[in-house]
Amino acid sequence: QVQLVESGGGLVQPGGSLRLSCAASGSIFSINYMGWYRQAPGKERELVAIITSVGSINYVDSVKGRFTISRDNAKNRVDLQMNSLKPEDTAVYYCNALILTMGSLYSRNYWGQGTQVTVSS
Repeated sequence: QVQLVESGGGLVQPGGSLRLSCAASGSIFSINYMGWYRQAPGKERELVAIITSVGSINYVDSVKGRFTISRDNAKNRVDLQMNSLKPEDTAVYYCNALILTMGSLYSRNYWGQGTQVTVSS
């Protein structure tokens, strides 16, 4: 079985920074992409940033220039550095990864449990 464990959420003032981390563990053969989604109250879950195994990156327009996604393939870990945070960044942030497990023919989509990020003065 595979687990994605997130850490690093919390309360921060507007303009502040937070760093989210997500580590995948279990019977992992390979990981295709890893990324972060977020869901604010009353809104649909949206993709924030994604990084492939070869380092291709995409961001949602609203976070470009403020957020940076990075990945450590050796540790099966993805981080999201969030700077210049705004109140509209407040949401539950979820780690997501497309993972091929040992003995499987197909990759599966896995989710973390979510971590709350609140930007407020």
